[in-house]
Amino acid sequence: MASKKADGGKEQTSGGFTLGDVTRLVDSLEGSDVRTLVWTRGGEKVIIRRGPAPVSVVAPAAAPVALAAPVLPVAAPVPAPAGPSAPAAKAAEKAPEKPGHMVSSPFVGTFYRAPSPDSPAFVDVGSVVKKGQVLCIVEAMKLMNEIEAEVAGKIAEIYVANATPVEFGAKLFRIEPA
Repeated sequence: MASKKADGGKEQTSGGFTLGDVTRLVDSLEGSDVRTLVWTRGGEKVIIRRGPAPVSVVAPAAAPVALAAPVLPVAAPVPAPAGPSAPAAKAAEKAPEKPGHMVSSPFVGTFYRAPSPDSPAFVDVGSVVKKGQVLCIVEAMKLMNEIEAEVAGKIAEIYVANATPVEFGAKLFRIEPA
């Protein structure tokens, strides 16, 4: 970038930007709503961006499958009646859990019942499992993590549908000990 002083002491360029040019551009953006300015002079280009960096969100490949899951109708919430029956409703909510060992998700990810889409499921309801046997896969950050049975027994319930997202601590299986 060649520059020379003109008669008035101003710096002039022969096609490029000076530090003063860039400073004036930045100052002119100070009071405006402009977030990005691109200016080309000669063979040089100046790009000025203000504000936070744009955030891009990448969804895992299995996420669209979760959207295809059937949606069940949900009943509208009914207000609890005031009075002595309110404690009875709270007692009904804390019904005892079914007997057996709960297998929960150790992290957030996508639950898979089989090692590949065309393979049979690792286990089904009624399957007898040994301690250490693979029950499912939870994919987290493109890593396939096998979830193993912590106890020997029979699969009593499977709480999650195949290829659906799960949260940390979400119930996956209930195993009735042998």
